[in-house]
Formats: sequence, structure tokens, C-alpha cells
Amino acid sequence: MRSQKEKMLAGEFYNAADPEIQADLLATGAWLKRYNDTLGQTTEHWHELLSERLGEVGRGTVIRPPFFCDYGFNIRIGANAYINFNCVILDVVEVKIGQGTAIGPAVQIYTADHPHDAEQRQAGLQVGRPVRIGSRVWIGGGAIILPGVTIGDNAVVGAGSVVTRDVPAGAKVVGIPARVANPHKQA
Repeated sequence: MRSQKEKMLAGEFYNAADPEIQADLLATGAWLKRYNDTLGQTTEHWHELLSERLGEVGRGTVIRPPFFCDYGFNIRIGANAYINFNCVILDVVEVKIGQGTAIGPAVQIYTADHPHDAEQRQAGLQVGRPVRIGSRVWIGGGAIILPGVTIGDNAVVGAGSVVTRDVPAGAKVVGIPARVANPHKQA
């Protein structure tokens, strides 16, 4: 029989109250406190701390504190990515961020989802759907990326947009919900 953590990592319904999962959340909380207390430190110091907890952190990647996540070990970031202040990543399953991607302040990336059935929610079940963000993507401040979304290479997500579905490579999306911007429309 698979543990609740194994179910979580596989993207299946799991119970987040499980002691092993709660222990991981507490450990990440302690790490986040250490990390978020480093505002004013060097990017090299940040990189060392990120490498302790995140699944992968490419060379030259910067995450400006404060930063928030559920577990950290499900986050993989390529080289030379930049994540500004107050980013939130709910990483119950994998979040991949490609090299050279820039993420503005207060962006929220969610893999955590909840059942649509009220009885399943009442039972404490949750599920995760991975988020994949390509290389050289720009995500404007305050954008929200919902569970299961893939954003292709070189795409742009406008500030404040809510991305509910996949974004093709090279596309620019804006709005709530985010839609491909009309390149022929005059501003």
C-alpha cells in the first residue's frame, strides 16, 4: 500500500493531514524562515540555501526573499532564472521553471488542487497537477498560474493575469482568464 506522500507525489488524491506530509511542511517552514531572514545577503548565499531545499536550482538563478512554498523539493529551476519578491509556489507535485525565465513580484504558482466533490473535500483529500514553465518566459507581477498549466518557451504572461490553460510557445497572454493577446489590435 502506498503512503499518502507517495500518492501526493504521483498526482493522486491524498490526505494532507498525514504525519509524514505534515513533517515535510514543518521542515520547509523552518527552512523558509531561515531563507526569508536573508534579505540583504548576497545572491551566492541565497543560492546555497536554495540548493539545500529545492529539487534543482540552476547556476545564476535568483529568488529574492521573501519566498514561500509548500515543500521545495518539487521545484526545479533552470539556470539564470529570476524570481522577484513574494513569489508563492504551492508545490505538492513538480513545478519546472526553465532557464532564463523571469517571474515578477507576487506571482503565485499553484499545483495544489481540491476535489470538486464536496464529500471528498470534507474528507480532507487534495490532489496536485504539475506546472511547467518553459525557458525565457516572462511572467508579470501578480499573475496567478493554476494547477496543470504548461507555459511554452518565450511566452509572456501579462501582469495580473490568471492563467487557467496552457500557453503556446511565443504567445503573449493577458487578462482574467488569460487569453492570447491580439497582435494586430492597436493600444
